[in-house]
Amino acid sequence: MSNLPYWQYDGIGLAELVQKKEITPEEIVSAAIARLEQLNPEMNAVIHKMYEKARAAAKEEAGEKPFSGVPVLLKDISQEIKGEPTTSGSKALQGYRAKTDSEYVNRLKATGVIFLGITNVPEFALMGITEPQFYGPTRNPWNTDYTPGGSSGGAAAAVASGIVPIAGANDGGGSIRIPAAYCGLFGLKPSRGRTPVGPRFGRLWQGASVEHVLTRSVRDSAYMLDLIKGYEAGAAFTPPPFDDNYLECAAQGIEDKLKIAFSTKSPIGTEVHPECVEAVSKAARYLSSLGHLVEEKEPPVDGDKIGQSYMTLYFGEVAAEIASLEPVLGRKARLGDVEMATWMLGLLGRVTSSEEWVLSIRDWDSAAFSMEAFFRDYDLYMTPTTADPPSKIGQLDMTAGEEKLMKWVSRLNLINILKKSGFVDDLIKRSLKRTPFTQLANLTGQPAMSVPLHLTSQGLPVGVQFIAAKGREDLLYRLAGQLEHTEHWIKIEENPLFQYPLPDR
Repeated sequence: MSNLPYWQYDGIGLAELVQKKEITPEEIVSAAIARLEQLNPEMNAVIHKMYEKARAAAKEEAGEKPFSGVPVLLKDISQEIKGEPTTSGSKALQGYRAKTDSEYVNRLKATGVIFLGITNVPEFALMGITEPQFYGPTRNPWNTDYTPGGSSGGAAAAVASGIVPIAGANDGGGSIRIPAAYCGLFGLKPSRGRTPVGPRFGRLWQGASVEHVLTRSVRDSAYMLDLIKGYEAGAAFTPPPFDDNYLECAAQGIEDKLKIAFSTKSPIGTEVHPECVEAVSKAARYLSSLGHLVEEKEPPVDGDKIGQSYMTLYFGEVAAEIASLEPVLGRKARLGDVEMATWMLGLLGRVTSSEEWVLSIRDWDSAAFSMEAFFRDYDLYMTPTTADPPSKIGQLDMTAGEEKLMKWVSRLNLINILKKSGFVDDLIKRSLKRTPFTQLANLTGQPAMSVPLHLTSQGLPVGVQFIAAKGREDLLYRLAGQLEHTEHWIKIEENPLFQYPLPDR
């Protein structure tokens, strides 16, 4: 393996080498560990290493499974592996160890992958950047002054730098698609219920969050979904059935002419960066040149209501997350156990009524029906993945003045007054203005993907998002598989850290 550029192979490519007995799983794991040790000090993508277990698993791997010997990283939230830490990016959970494997982990294990470690996330996976105070920021392989996005930022940085070809990710508001866009990767959020979420939960974020992976190649994503999808006893949701093969869909491409609606307008009325607009405009021109009918069209949903419904979910989930720390801490959580932004969101959740929550769920359902009607007229809906290119590390930090204000609000129990002041409406705009396009598919349960079709003038990737009708991952994979083989697809090899060779050994 010493003369083989390990990082240039996708997961399927590595597995094929193992199956042909051209390399061994031990050699692959050794190369992956060497690359992780080389790049992670600069990237801070991996916050927990599992080298001893990885080497032992590699020795036992016979090379007969679909992804035999392929190193994979798990995300530091919900993807639990027995005995290993799952901190959700928070110092409050630094002593927690998983009591059992999650079903997602069980299904990944069955594919033959080797778990190498756990990747960095923002605290409780709440942000579109990955800069937790407990672990420090993860950096973008294209330019380490910038964020890789979030919340699967550690996963994206590890894949984009060639540490691993596949990393576990999940998406409750864009957490697969945002880092895919910022790191030049392929990221698909499956339909609600397509992948497992148990056994600790029957639903993640009330069904808004779905588990999958981040990859460099479309075929790795498609094949992995083939292998991990399927019925899960106890899960709250069951997706539309799909008995065919996603891997074949990715290989076949698009044969029919599609009707594609697109928009570059923010659904909450905020600005969209010209580079993100150009990414979609360029894609629209190319798809039109292939004979697809591409037209500008807004979907029949109220973007402000979607934003409000999403943030109502956000507040409630954070409040519940903070409350659930009590068994781990041995007491109720208090100011200082979590980051100030997390604490503030939790306070807002505590003063959000059950009435507001039920009304927001009704808005989810209304949007789902409206979008399904929309997809009777259109095959796909295309937008920018994000409204802005990646931000600089630290650019979105809470200011000292904001932190001071939040401390006073907490100590004096003024959160209700703050909520009534219009603060929440302003918070929604500020929280979602950089990423206003991704939440829709989470609330409707529809599949969506980000594809790497544009580099900014600064050499940073931004993505183009496609949403399909519920259950139509096959259509997304067909289009992605076709686009991947055009000059429009961003080549991951162009980023500086991916080009970095392994040291001589």
